[in-house]
Amino acid sequence: MSRARPVAGFTLLELLVALAVFAVLATVAYAGVYQVLQVRDRTEDQARRLDALRKSFALLQRDLEQAAPRPVRDAYGDILPAFRLGAEGALLLELTRGGWTNPAGRPRSTLRRVGLELRDGRLRHLAWRVLDRAQDSEPVATELVAGVSGVEVECLDADGNWVRRWPPPRDRDGGPDPSALPRAVRLTLVLETWGRFTRLFRLPGAGPEEAP
Repeated sequence: MSRARPVAGFTLLELLVALAVFAVLATVAYAGVYQVLQVRDRTEDQARRLDALRKSFALLQRDLEQAAPRPVRDAYGDILPAFRLGAEGALLLELTRGGWTNPAGRPRSTLRRVGLELRDGRLRHLAWRVLDRAQDSEPVATELVAGVSGVEVECLDADGNWVRRWPPPRDRDGGPDPSALPRAVRLTLVLETWGRFTRLFRLPGAGPEEAP
Protein backbone atom coordinates (compact mmCIF):
# COMPACT_ATOMS: atom_id res chain seq x y z
CA MET A 1 0.00 0.00 0.00
CA SER A 2 1.25 3.51 -0.87
CA ARG A 3 1.69 5.99 1.92
CA ALA A 4 -0.24 9.36 1.66
CA ARG A 5 1.94 12.43 1.35
CA PRO A 6 1.42 15.17 3.97
CA VAL A 7 -0.34 18.29 2.62
CA ALA A 8 1.87 21.42 2.76
CA GLY A 9 0.28 24.57 4.35
CA PHE A 10 0.58 27.35 6.91
CA THR A 11 0.15 26.93 10.55
CA LEU A 12 -2.16 29.20 12.53
CA LEU A 13 0.82 30.93 14.08
CA GLU A 14 2.29 31.71 10.66
CA LEU A 15 -1.03 33.18 9.50
CA LEU A 16 -1.25 35.37 12.57
CA VAL A 17 2.29 36.63 12.06
CA ALA A 18 1.58 37.37 8.37
CA LEU A 19 -1.60 39.26 9.24
CA ALA A 20 0.21 41.27 11.89
CA VAL A 21 2.98 42.22 9.44
CA PHE A 22 0.40 43.17 6.79
CA ALA A 23 -1.50 45.30 9.30
CA VAL A 24 1.68 47.17 10.28
CA LEU A 25 2.63 47.79 6.63
CA ALA A 26 -0.91 48.89 5.76
CA THR A 27 -0.93 51.33 8.70
CA VAL A 28 2.41 52.82 7.68
CA ALA A 29 1.30 53.09 4.05
CA TYR A 30 -2.01 54.72 5.00
CA ALA A 31 -0.24 57.24 7.22
CA GLY A 32 2.09 58.14 4.37
CA VAL A 33 -0.74 58.53 1.86
CA TYR A 34 -2.75 60.57 4.37
CA GLN A 35 0.18 62.94 4.91
CA VAL A 36 0.62 63.34 1.15
CA LEU A 37 -3.09 64.12 0.71
CA GLN A 38 -2.99 66.61 3.58
CA VAL A 39 -0.01 68.40 2.07
CA ARG A 40 -1.72 68.45 -1.32
CA ASP A 41 -4.92 69.91 0.14
CA ARG A 42 -2.99 72.59 2.04
CA THR A 43 -0.98 73.46 -1.07
CA GLU A 44 -4.11 73.75 -3.20
CA ASP A 45 -5.81 75.87 -0.55
CA GLN A 46 -2.82 78.21 -0.32
CA ALA A 47 -2.70 78.41 -4.12
CA ARG A 48 -6.40 79.34 -4.25
CA ARG A 49 -5.91 82.03 -1.61
CA LEU A 50 -2.88 83.43 -3.39
CA ASP A 51 -4.73 83.47 -6.72
CA ALA A 52 -7.68 85.27 -5.10
CA LEU A 53 -5.30 87.86 -3.66
CA ARG A 54 -3.61 88.35 -7.03
CA LYS A 55 -6.95 88.78 -8.82
CA SER A 56 -8.13 91.23 -6.14
CA PHE A 57 -5.07 93.44 -6.56
CA ALA A 58 -5.45 93.29 -10.36
CA LEU A 59 -9.10 94.37 -10.12
CA LEU A 60 -8.27 97.24 -7.79
CA GLN A 61 -5.44 98.31 -10.07
CA ARG A 62 -7.81 98.51 -13.04
CA ASP A 63 -10.28 100.56 -11.00
CA LEU A 64 -7.71 103.01 -9.67
CA GLU A 65 -5.77 103.44 -12.90
CA GLN A 66 -9.01 104.50 -14.62
CA ALA A 67 -10.26 106.82 -11.87
CA ALA A 68 -12.29 109.70 -13.32
CA PRO A 69 -12.96 113.15 -11.76
CA ARG A 70 -16.73 112.73 -11.93
CA PRO A 71 -18.74 113.31 -8.73
CA VAL A 72 -22.06 111.49 -8.35
CA ARG A 73 -25.26 111.89 -6.36
CA ASP A 74 -26.39 109.50 -3.67
CA ALA A 75 -29.91 108.17 -3.13
CA TYR A 76 -30.93 111.44 -1.42
CA GLY A 77 -29.54 113.76 -4.08
CA ASP A 78 -26.42 114.78 -2.14
CA ILE A 79 -23.15 115.08 -4.03
CA LEU A 80 -20.53 112.41 -3.44
CA PRO A 81 -16.95 113.24 -4.47
CA ALA A 82 -15.37 111.51 -7.43
CA PHE A 83 -12.99 109.79 -5.00
CA ARG A 84 -13.99 109.19 -1.39
CA LEU A 85 -11.93 107.72 1.44
CA GLY A 86 -12.62 107.56 5.16
CA ALA A 87 -16.43 107.40 5.08
CA GLU A 88 -18.22 105.90 8.06
CA GLY A 89 -19.35 102.28 8.02
CA ALA A 90 -17.99 99.25 6.23
CA LEU A 91 -17.23 101.15 3.03
CA LEU A 92 -13.47 101.70 2.77
CA LEU A 93 -13.14 103.35 -0.62
CA GLU A 94 -15.46 104.65 -3.33
CA LEU A 95 -14.65 106.17 -6.71
CA THR A 96 -15.80 106.78 -10.25
CA ARG A 97 -13.86 104.91 -12.91
CA GLY A 98 -13.89 104.82 -16.68
CA GLY A 99 -13.45 102.00 -19.13
CA TRP A 100 -16.76 100.25 -18.48
CA THR A 101 -17.12 98.36 -21.74
CA ASN A 102 -20.47 98.32 -23.51
CA PRO A 103 -20.39 95.52 -26.12
CA ALA A 104 -24.19 95.44 -26.39
CA GLY A 105 -24.35 99.15 -27.21
CA ARG A 106 -26.81 99.97 -24.45
CA PRO A 107 -27.68 103.63 -23.75
CA ARG A 108 -25.47 104.08 -20.71
CA SER A 109 -22.26 105.76 -19.67
CA THR A 110 -18.84 104.16 -19.90
CA LEU A 111 -18.19 105.48 -16.38
CA ARG A 112 -19.02 103.35 -13.38
CA ARG A 113 -19.13 103.84 -9.63
CA VAL A 114 -17.21 101.22 -7.68
CA GLY A 115 -16.20 100.70 -4.08
CA LEU A 116 -14.41 98.51 -1.61
CA GLU A 117 -15.75 97.30 1.74
CA LEU A 118 -14.79 95.00 4.59
CA ARG A 119 -17.68 92.98 6.00
CA ASP A 120 -17.44 90.03 8.39
CA GLY A 121 -13.77 89.49 7.62
CA ARG A 122 -14.36 89.47 3.86
CA LEU A 123 -13.07 92.09 1.44
CA ARG A 124 -15.75 92.82 -1.17
CA HIS A 125 -15.82 94.80 -4.41
CA LEU A 126 -18.95 96.86 -5.07
CA ALA A 127 -20.17 98.10 -8.45
CA TRP A 128 -23.26 100.24 -9.04
CA ARG A 129 -25.22 99.99 -12.29
CA VAL A 130 -25.80 103.76 -12.37
CA LEU A 131 -23.70 106.78 -11.43
CA ASP A 132 -26.39 108.96 -9.85
CA ARG A 133 -28.34 106.63 -7.61
CA ALA A 134 -31.99 106.26 -6.81
CA GLN A 135 -33.24 104.98 -3.46
CA ASP A 136 -33.47 101.44 -4.83
CA SER A 137 -29.97 101.42 -6.36
CA GLU A 138 -28.05 98.53 -4.88
CA PRO A 139 -24.47 97.61 -5.81
CA VAL A 140 -23.37 94.29 -7.20
CA ALA A 141 -21.05 92.76 -4.58
CA THR A 142 -18.19 90.41 -5.43
CA GLU A 143 -16.17 88.72 -2.71
CA LEU A 144 -12.43 89.20 -3.20
CA VAL A 145 -10.55 87.86 -0.18
CA ALA A 146 -11.70 86.05 2.97
CA GLY A 147 -9.95 85.88 6.31
CA VAL A 148 -9.13 89.59 6.45
CA SER A 149 -8.53 90.87 9.97
CA GLY A 150 -7.68 94.45 9.03
CA VAL A 151 -7.44 96.94 6.16
CA GLU A 152 -5.62 100.26 5.86
CA VAL A 153 -6.21 102.60 2.90
CA GLU A 154 -4.21 105.80 2.45
CA CYS A 155 -4.02 108.46 -0.29
CA LEU A 156 -1.05 110.47 -1.45
CA ASP A 157 -1.96 114.16 -1.73
CA ALA A 158 -0.39 116.88 -3.87
CA ASP A 159 2.10 117.75 -1.10
CA GLY A 160 3.40 114.19 -0.84
CA ASN A 161 1.61 113.37 2.40
CA TRP A 162 -0.23 110.11 3.07
CA VAL A 163 -3.74 110.87 4.37
CA ARG A 164 -6.64 108.66 5.43
CA ARG A 165 -9.47 110.97 4.38
CA TRP A 166 -10.32 112.22 0.92
CA PRO A 167 -11.08 114.69 -0.57
CA PRO A 168 -9.04 117.30 1.30
CA PRO A 169 -10.22 120.91 1.72
CA ARG A 170 -9.23 123.25 -1.11
CA ASP A 171 -8.06 125.99 1.28
CA ARG A 172 -8.75 127.30 4.73
CA ASP A 173 -12.11 128.80 3.76
CA GLY A 174 -13.22 126.50 0.96
CA GLY A 175 -14.82 123.09 1.16
CA PRO A 176 -13.48 119.87 -0.36
CA ASP A 177 -13.08 119.69 -4.11
CA PRO A 178 -15.51 116.95 -5.23
CA SER A 179 -13.51 116.34 -8.43
CA ALA A 180 -10.08 116.00 -6.81
CA LEU A 181 -8.14 112.77 -7.26
CA PRO A 182 -5.15 111.67 -5.19
CA ARG A 183 -1.81 110.91 -6.77
CA ALA A 184 -1.65 107.36 -5.42
CA VAL A 185 -3.34 104.89 -3.08
CA ARG A 186 -1.62 102.58 -0.61
CA LEU A 187 -3.62 99.52 0.43
CA THR A 188 -2.56 97.26 3.30
CA LEU A 189 -4.37 94.00 4.00
CA VAL A 190 -3.86 92.08 7.22
CA LEU A 191 -4.66 88.42 6.55
CA GLU A 192 -5.21 85.86 9.29
CA THR A 193 -2.97 83.32 7.57
CA TRP A 194 -0.18 85.36 5.96
CA GLY A 195 0.04 88.66 7.84
CA ARG A 196 0.40 92.04 6.12
CA PHE A 197 0.33 92.70 2.37
CA THR A 198 0.87 96.22 1.01
CA ARG A 199 0.35 97.43 -2.55
CA LEU A 200 0.81 100.86 -4.13
CA PHE A 201 -1.45 102.05 -6.96
CA ARG A 202 -0.78 105.13 -9.06
CA LEU A 203 -3.74 107.15 -10.29
CA PRO A 204 -4.06 108.91 -13.66
CA GLY A 205 -3.21 112.35 -12.22
CA ALA A 206 0.29 111.26 -11.19
CA GLY A 207 2.92 111.72 -13.86
CA PRO A 208 6.19 109.73 -14.06
CA GLU A 209 8.00 112.32 -11.98
CA GLU A 210 5.30 112.14 -9.31
CA ALA A 211 5.28 108.39 -8.84
CA PRO A 212 5.37 107.42 -5.14
